[in-house]
Amino acid sequence: MSVTIENKTPIAESITQSMSEYFQHLEGTEVNNIYELVLREVEKPLIKSIMNFANGNQSQAAKWLGLSRNTLRKLIAKYNITEEKEIEQGSFS
Repeated sequence: MSVTIENKTPIAESITQSMSEYFQHLEGTEVNNIYELVLREVEKPLIKSIMNFANGNQSQAAKWLGLSRNTLRKLIAKYNITEEKEIEQGSFS
């Protein structure tokens, strides 16, 4: 289930706003690989947040993300995410 505000999820609204700001500040710069740009900007904090919310439980985090545990482990290694909680306690309270 997704929390919605005025028929948009907070995540979708954040992306819409961020992309609008991105395009406003291009100043004639050619646009390339926006998908890769967004993925790079979002994937690491997403993994870190979910791992924190799952209290470091990779199986639970993988389930919530819809990934295999092995794929999650590869992403954790790719982004050098440590076991230490890098996000403040209670950020999902």
